[in-house]
Amino acid sequence: MESANIDGLSRRTLSEIVRLERTRNYLHPGDVGRALRLWREFVRLPERRQWHEYEYGNTHWDCCGDPLKSRALLDSVLLALSPSGARELRGVIGELDALACFP
Repeated sequence: MESANIDGLSRRTLSEIVRLERTRNYLHPGDVGRALRLWREFVRLPERRQWHEYEYGNTHWDCCGDPLKSRALLDSVLLALSPSGARELRGVIGELDALACFP
C-alpha cells in the first residue's frame, strides 16, 4: 500500500487517506501514493523538460501515468480530507510545487 509510505504525514492522516481510497469511487488503494510519486518525479526534471512535457505531453504517460493528472488528483484528495489532514498533505505537496517551473 503506497499511501502508507508517504513521508511527512502522521498516522492519522495516512489512515484517513487509506479510508478515502477505499470509499471514494474515483480512488483505488495506493492512488494517492502513486500520484505523489509521479508528481515528485516530474518536478525533479530539468526545467526545459518540465516545460516541454507540460506543453506537448509525453508518450510514456499512457503506460506510466500522467503527472499533471496526478497533481489534479491530489487537489481532489485535499478537498476530501479533514482540515488537519489536508494541511499536512498540502505541506508535502507544497514543497514539490515549489520545484515546478510553471504555475
